[in-house]
Amino acid sequence: MPTESGTPFADLARLARDLEATTKRLEKRRRIAEFLRRLPREEVGPAVLIVIGRIFAESDQKALNVGWATLQKALGSSRQARLDARPLTILDVRRAFDGIAAAGGTDSVRARLRLLASLLGQATDPEREVLLKSIFGEMRIGVNEGVMLEGIADAAGVDADAVRAAHMVLGDLGRVAEVALAQGAEGLGGLQLRLFSPVKPMMAEMADDLDEVLKEHGGTTAVEFKFDGARIQIHRDGDRVRVFSRRLTDVTESVPEVVEIARGLPRMSFLLEGEVVAVDARNRPLPFQDLMRRFRRVHEIEALRKEIPLRLYLFDVIYLDGRSLISVPYRERWAALERLVPADLLARRIVTGSRAEIEAFLKEALDAGHEGLMAKQLDSTYSVGKRGKKWFKVKPADTLDVAILAAEWGHGRRQGTLSNYWLGVRDGGRWQMIGKTFKGLTDKERLDLMERLIHLKTSEEPWVVHVRPEVVVEIAYGARTTSRASPSGSRGSRGSGRTRAPATRTRTTG
Repeated sequence: MPTESGTPFADLARLARDLEATTKRLEKRRRIAEFLRRLPREEVGPAVLIVIGRIFAESDQKALNVGWATLQKALGSSRQARLDARPLTILDVRRAFDGIAAAGGTDSVRARLRLLASLLGQATDPEREVLLKSIFGEMRIGVNEGVMLEGIADAAGVDADAVRAAHMVLGDLGRVAEVALAQGAEGLGGLQLRLFSPVKPMMAEMADDLDEVLKEHGGTTAVEFKFDGARIQIHRDGDRVRVFSRRLTDVTESVPEVVEIARGLPRMSFLLEGEVVAVDARNRPLPFQDLMRRFRRVHEIEALRKEIPLRLYLFDVIYLDGRSLISVPYRERWAALERLVPADLLARRIVTGSRAEIEAFLKEALDAGHEGLMAKQLDSTYSVGKRGKKWFKVKPADTLDVAILAAEWGHGRRQGTLSNYWLGVRDGGRWQMIGKTFKGLTDKERLDLMERLIHLKTSEEPWVVHVRPEVVVEIAYGARTTSRASPSGSRGSRGSGRTRAPATRTRTTG
């Protein structure tokens, strides 16, 4: 229970154990709701984030920057500290994490080590277990964002959809929980898209065929080039410009040319979506790995600009002149985008109801070195953070029979299940990994496959289960790229690998 100094962190550690002990979703929701109701407002956000395995919100650019070596040293230094330590509170943990993230300068590693050792030294063994799990982002207590959203809704007495909608816009489940418990449905309804608070992007389904696209979109669809680049959000308010990746990370310093373009546009307040592509001297797309060299660097960017120039393609505007456009139909958002930016910055696009025209446009995109097409329903609103059939990805796909070599424990909605599969092929009598995928299976198929993989387990690491390569699946992939991470030197195209019908494609290998 809360005291004058705050709620003991031991209470949260006890909640984590209780949540792990039950597999019943309703029971998890009940326990979460009861716990949140008795917390002071300032403790709600930190508690919510820790339970779902996060230190900071997705939209928060802070990071602990703590490596395994630092953590080991901190654990060693913390052993003697427990005897005279006062009990930890939830806010003690929050302040410690903030301090570790803020440590900078030439002595930053030592400062982070000192703060982390102090935090772990104050913790009891059960508390330390929760702290370490949260630092690694792997709580593994069966509470994903979906369960937490429902628990927050129960605690506040509001509809879960209202909590979900607010989370998609803010990207901060802790903040959403604070507002829900303090202000209820009215407060949640007042949470709006804000500049410089990145939103979860709308996502597309993979199209099985063009007939499906045209049927779902009412006979006519808008078709855009799909680029093999990095999706970004560009936020501008006056002279201030920030650029965020699809994972809501601030990448502004890595893409100064995008900032220059944004500052050159006539409107002073907007949020644009687009894609940046690395290009060669002929303006042809370069491999995705070259683009990632830009995204991973913040130093010597001017020299890298010349070596790896970027091309920006814009395809949506979801905030303009102080007004959110997420409820505005796509056709109107596109018209607003056309009025805002020069034509050479727009993604190539046609509106058609002809399968033949789409096929010809797909060939044009592929000939230009791009990935494929995006098909968008003309009357669709912007579904923040959701995947659906308002948008489709259209790409050519080859198939390949591969064996599952291992599987990772999932995150978020797939937490508690084996869902990211390591795929391999035989090469000279040995199995070589060629890539990973988590796509293409229903929840039931994923659970059935997990049961079979557990029976084939040969060894297990904290987040990976290695199995005998006896389950063979068919995957669809759009392209192959070079990868230093895979022993075979190649892997399926980013995000394009899809497992097909594993339950019916299984056989025992030799």
